[in-house]
Amino acid sequence: MNYDIKDLDLANEGALRSEWAEREMPVLRTIKERFEKEKPLKGIRLAGCLHITAETANLAHTLKAGGAELTLCASNPLSTQDDIAAHLVDSGIPIFAIKGEDSETYYQHMSATVDTEPQITMDDGADVVAMLHSEKQHLLNGVFGGMEETTTGVIRLKALSGEGKLAYPIIAVNDSQTKHMFDNRYGTGQSSLDGVIRATNILIAGKTVVTIGYGWCGKGFAMRAKGMGANTIVIEVDPVKALEAVMDGHKVMSMNEAAKVGDVFLTVTGGINAIDKHHFEDMKDGAIVANSGHFNVEINVESLEEMAETKRSVREFVEEYTVEDGRKIFLLAEGRLINLAAAEGHPPSVMDMSFANQALASEYIVENHAKLAPGVYTLPSEVDSEIASIKLGAMGIGFDTLTAEQEKYLNSWELGT
Repeated sequence: MNYDIKDLDLANEGALRSEWAEREMPVLRTIKERFEKEKPLKGIRLAGCLHITAETANLAHTLKAGGAELTLCASNPLSTQDDIAAHLVDSGIPIFAIKGEDSETYYQHMSATVDTEPQITMDDGADVVAMLHSEKQHLLNGVFGGMEETTTGVIRLKALSGEGKLAYPIIAVNDSQTKHMFDNRYGTGQSSLDGVIRATNILIAGKTVVTIGYGWCGKGFAMRAKGMGANTIVIEVDPVKALEAVMDGHKVMSMNEAAKVGDVFLTVTGGINAIDKHHFEDMKDGAIVANSGHFNVEINVESLEEMAETKRSVREFVEEYTVEDGRKIFLLAEGRLINLAAAEGHPPSVMDMSFANQALASEYIVENHAKLAPGVYTLPSEVDSEIASIKLGAMGIGFDTLTAEQEKYLNSWELGT
């Protein structure tokens, strides 16, 4: 078995952390138990480009239980948990991932994963799909479906599909309600703030915290910051989302205005240069800048490098840039995903639902790929309902169902006042 990880001797530590995460993942556990009996993925070659974390380990075990021949690489150079990578290799799953790997190694690892000639791809940012549609096109004929986990990845895939170049059907797992409403809002919200705090050890109460982007991730982060006593500001380009932020209790202003008053800035836009050179020029001394968008393009780090007279590392994941007028700006985790670089990523309880969607999407693709033209699809709403029902049951929470009378009323046009 080929693999490339930091240290196989870390496997026992990784096994314990994977086991701890599994306690909070009852939906995935239920699916794994069924997969072990039915083997819906038997013999299917699956290549995944995912964050190699304790939660991902449980997804990997579930897919393997279903019969998949699985190979994984990291979807970010800083997100790999080396002990988990070791645990998965020790469990017989090839892993190509090392925390802190350089860009060249990152793409070598991805290439090695794609070279396993997958029939199904599982992406977190659409990097594997991009590689297959560019330098590895000779492998496309063997791929019959895939899944995408992130908002950023879905945007890329829809662009590829819009140009008529997407070669196979892909399930946008991110678009499932039991993914984005919980993973993005509660998972990213908590883990991003956790990453900022772990990296800096600052007190959030009393700070002016600027959230740039008010999608589900931004809503979660701003909510958590406000709950911890921050003065919260939201930056948006969508007037509807900006209005929502105001009614959620946040101040809304332009980034040009916020740059002058913010203490902590977090980008979650999915776009490019949300924090740009002219924003750095207006920031006050001691401003802290971080990103929780998938790619490290939301902060114009290159411009900050050019502005800096000196640069030094003052804490793990904290770089101090001193600009010409003596102000210091602190960049966290090189502008990469702060929640996975400096913290542990999303809590397992929320990843339980996201990875349940991934596991069921892989089964759906196996069963339905022959009927699906190349394009971007969502899972049927019944899958969302099944996942939510299992989750509520595991939490010991019951919920109502409609009576026959209520069902008839809601499906009738004849009954009125």
